[in-house]
Amino acid sequence: MSLKSRLAEDRVLVAPGVYDALTASLATDAGFEALYLSGAAIAYTRLGRPDIGLVAMSEVAETITLVRDRVATPLVVDADNGYGNALNVERTVRLFERAGASAIQLEDQSYPKRCGHLQDKTLIGQGDMVGKIKAALDARVSAETLIVARTDAVAVEGFERAIERARAYAEAGADVLFVEAPRSANQLAEVTKALGHTRPLLANMVEGGDTPLASAADLGAIGFRLVIFPGGIVRALARTAQAYYGSLAKAGTNTPFADRMFDFGELNALIGTPEMLARGRAYEGAGQ
Repeated sequence: MSLKSRLAEDRVLVAPGVYDALTASLATDAGFEALYLSGAAIAYTRLGRPDIGLVAMSEVAETITLVRDRVATPLVVDADNGYGNALNVERTVRLFERAGASAIQLEDQSYPKRCGHLQDKTLIGQGDMVGKIKAALDARVSAETLIVARTDAVAVEGFERAIERARAYAEAGADVLFVEAPRSANQLAEVTKALGHTRPLLANMVEGGDTPLASAADLGAIGFRLVIFPGGIVRALARTAQAYYGSLAKAGTNTPFADRMFDFGELNALIGTPEMLARGRAYEGAGQ
């Protein structure tokens, strides 16, 4: 089922954050129907840096390609602000769509952008963002490739202006609307009340961020169709890695940490090593 078809159903869809082929395969194996390739998670893991516009378009495109080579699960891709103006957006959409993106998310921040839950963000004009959305729609090859329009206006211009921007982005043709960082449960409900009749709505859950945390079921009940948990995997892995390195530095051996690790064989089984080796053997001598 395509992402577009799945979002047309009257039930919430959870897309966990991933940042590479391994996390994408683990999330797929856990049963998720869609994945969210997080620009923040790529910055955290690939660069060891914050989400402040440092990740390049080519780095995200390469990641999409690697993920898509590993899993077929629908993939929502964070394209930041399109990496420039409307012409840059066209190129971004063409490249990401070819690489395997099922949906491409664009935001109305200026350049360089920053994480939606950091402070002191700046925005481009509403008209300029409308132009970017139209450029994205013109550039995509398939109508099955969705354009997600995100506004960061809540923190910059206020909640009402964020709703106005989102309405304009829907009128421009965006397939999914994303009002970033509502500050309360009441604002979350107001987003769905104001916009739920226009397009499928996306909610973003960030542990420690500006938006109060809620379950996907509760968000679906008030009208959100897609719920993402973009950076949760990195926060979980970073804490685990910190504990692992601390244990190894203290003990000089992995024995104290062994019950929290896969061993060599278990990891190879998880990533499909036996099956791949068997498939390789099947080709040996095939032309003789």
